[in-house]
Amino acid sequence: MENADLNLLPALDALLTEGSVTGAARRLGLSSSAMSRTLTRLRAATGDPLLVRAGRGLVPTPYAAELRERVQALSRDALAVLRPCVGQVEIASLERTFSIRAGEGFIDGLSAPLVSAVAEAAPRVCLRFVPKPEKDARPLREGQVDLEIGVLGDFAPEVRTQLLFRDEFVGVVRSGHPLLAGADVTPESYAACKHVVVSRKKDFTGPVDHALGELGLKRTISVAVPGFPDAMRIARHSDLVALVPHSCFGGTRTNDRATTGLQCFELPVRTPEIAVSAMWHPRFDADPAHRWLRDTVTSICRAAFPRR
Repeated sequence: MENADLNLLPALDALLTEGSVTGAARRLGLSSSAMSRTLTRLRAATGDPLLVRAGRGLVPTPYAAELRERVQALSRDALAVLRPCVGQVEIASLERTFSIRAGEGFIDGLSAPLVSAVAEAAPRVCLRFVPKPEKDARPLREGQVDLEIGVLGDFAPEVRTQLLFRDEFVGVVRSGHPLLAGADVTPESYAACKHVVVSRKKDFTGPVDHALGELGLKRTISVAVPGFPDAMRIARHSDLVALVPHSCFGGTRTNDRATTGLQCFELPVRTPEIAVSAMWHPRFDADPAHRWLRDTVTSICRAAFPRR
């Protein structure tokens, strides 16, 4: 690219298209003398006369005639690269694979309606769900993941976020569990049960344990599993009490097979609200296809879990 002046490209396109210095000057809003000087520079750069006199007009040289279509295509491509993104994309014909990193709860509960919506609007789009073993911004930064769904942590400061819905923890037990046989669940009756918790760390305690501790109570944790669907399966076939986000129990959806044989109940202690968000790297902010994906995920989540 040394000594190459790409500003000459639009001028060359105009000269080859118009076939005259005057016409090219008018097209680019320049004076005829300025365009004549530009033609001189183009001749020096290409080593070819490009346009030569034929009577009162100019005709292209064989080299110029050969260049015409290539220069037009190059000029269009250059302008497309440098022009601000207008945010338009033909979703129906979009061919692209999007990688979404999410926990088991999201994949289990919302992947089906999301896949259905994407298939209807963009049949050539492929969704790739990626497991989320831990909170790490590197996959977003390195472009391995297009969108992440989950709870904000000490994330990278440059990562963009969009609130999808607000959630809360609930207790889950098998249908007919003794805990729900009598009056309302109390902190004492809740703590007296044995529990299955979701944790990938050695420390199994969380907000519920802190709230119980303030009342002088402590629950017994018998099982720890890596995901909320696992906790619900164990609760269905035992007397253990599971603690899961309300979204895992179905939200506004009904007849969910994951909740068959289970009952949920409001916790007898207060726990912090859960804010579930979409996260992406700023490189995708202006990408119209990525914006469509974000909007689709947001609409699916908010339809399933309307804001309270």
